[in-house]
Amino acid sequence: MRAESTGRVVLENPLLNRDSAFTGAERDRLGLRGMLPWRVGSLDQQVELELEHIRRKSDDLEKYIGLAALQDRNETLFYRVLMDHLEELAPIVYTPTVGQACSQFSHIMRRPRGIWITPDDVGRIPELLRCGARAEVQLIVATDNERILGLGDQGAGGMAIPVGKLALYTAGAGVHPAATLPVSLDCGTDNEALLNDPKYLGYPHRRLRGPEYDAFIEAFVAAVLETHPKAILQWEDFKQQTAMRLLDRYRSRLPSFNDDIQGTASVVFGGILSALRLKRETLQDQRFVFMGAGAAGIGIARLIEREMLAAGVDAGAVGRSIVMLDSHGLISAVRSDLSEEKHHFAMSVEMARHFRLDPDRPCDLETVVHQVHPTVLIGTCAVPGTFTATVVREMSQAVAVPVILALSNPTAKCEAVPADVMLWSEGCAIMATGSPFDPVTVAGRERVIGQANNVYVFPGVGMGAIISGAQIITDEMFAVAAKTLAERVSWVRLESGALYPPLSDLRSVSHDIALAVAHEAVASGVAEARSDGELEAKLETTLWVPEYGRSDSKWG
Repeated sequence: MRAESTGRVVLENPLLNRDSAFTGAERDRLGLRGMLPWRVGSLDQQVELELEHIRRKSDDLEKYIGLAALQDRNETLFYRVLMDHLEELAPIVYTPTVGQACSQFSHIMRRPRGIWITPDDVGRIPELLRCGARAEVQLIVATDNERILGLGDQGAGGMAIPVGKLALYTAGAGVHPAATLPVSLDCGTDNEALLNDPKYLGYPHRRLRGPEYDAFIEAFVAAVLETHPKAILQWEDFKQQTAMRLLDRYRSRLPSFNDDIQGTASVVFGGILSALRLKRETLQDQRFVFMGAGAAGIGIARLIEREMLAAGVDAGAVGRSIVMLDSHGLISAVRSDLSEEKHHFAMSVEMARHFRLDPDRPCDLETVVHQVHPTVLIGTCAVPGTFTATVVREMSQAVAVPVILALSNPTAKCEAVPADVMLWSEGCAIMATGSPFDPVTVAGRERVIGQANNVYVFPGVGMGAIISGAQIITDEMFAVAAKTLAERVSWVRLESGALYPPLSDLRSVSHDIALAVAHEAVASGVAEARSDGELEAKLETTLWVPEYGRSDSKWG
């Protein structure tokens, strides 16, 4: 504890505050005698008490508000509670409950966290970033709030996403909370409900577009490079074309990545590799059909294509193995409305004939599944009920063990409910979802539904980039993360139906991913040469553990 921090200052600093856990000697030394009740509590006792508080609440949004209040009061206790009970609390601090928090943000915010940057601030962004940082910043998560989960434009409320993501970086990988900075690039909103809400807290104007938007983002990036030149920047929840454009534009200027594109691709690919372990099949034997061609779908398809080519699969065979649909149906080369990203995966006329599809006519999902016979069906369209009984039964008749990934979140946006998929497939499907679901009983046997949660990947990737000092975050790092994740799924877990490890293993999974990513950064030349031992030592000294006394450092 810093000697100059005493009395009320200590209690009001969430990184220093220990609530009832201050010992008698500490209370005397810090001038806290009389400011706290008599009993001295342990951290474990405080965790039990906070869980009691949370579990008394029947509404998940109220649980979210309660946890946010704890984070604002005592960060060590907050992260200990979250880290020790991730299975229970990750759905509260992040998806699906964070979606509610975003949509109601202006009505539930108690204490601001992070930095909001508006077009009015373009000339002073470095000042804002310096004032908002509590210490040397290692990790920034920034969003422009336009594509929050499957909910769309949430304006300033999108700040709940960077706050939640950074909480998971700390709980899941040990990034020190003082080294993180959530940022809302609040460049307006086109959400009419927000603009008409007199209580809306955000920048009350239409969204910035075109050259003005690009100049706004450029000013932000330049400010990050000036004020926090060693920080990793994660782009979060930008609209598809904006996300890809910004990723391509800035990934070589500062170490940055987009979790919706690369993180989602990595965690989904990891799940696919787990399914192939269970099926005892290879990647080159698979046929993938995507329902949804936004940033997530394109990112997953890119990584699958990359890995199939790396495995020696002929480019033509790879093209026949990846079929995509969007809201207008089959993505085919004859369509004139395709973005550059979609056009890359458009089905050629020759391929359409190969599958006996008519590229000149709209082809829906049922038709494509009937003709293509996919082994893996991937949903990122955020339209509930997209995976119908007909689709699932068609897959199950053509493939012995279909892999069905209904990835959209929050829960209300999921393409299919696991209980329905298991019923329609007569229990033969392997399934994962983007939101958490309870196990499903099939023929008297419980099947665990794994959640394709990006939290399995992004904390480890971020920590790996930090400890290696990576100057660029490459696609190969995400491929390595996916393979490491798949290796961490036990055979018992696979046989239960789950494609991912339990969330309770997240710290150790992130540890393995961080080292694998750091090794890849060194091997590929985007980080300075360091031995395995040096990287492991760097990880151990960087890792933050939520225990009292751990704040006695440069972060305190």
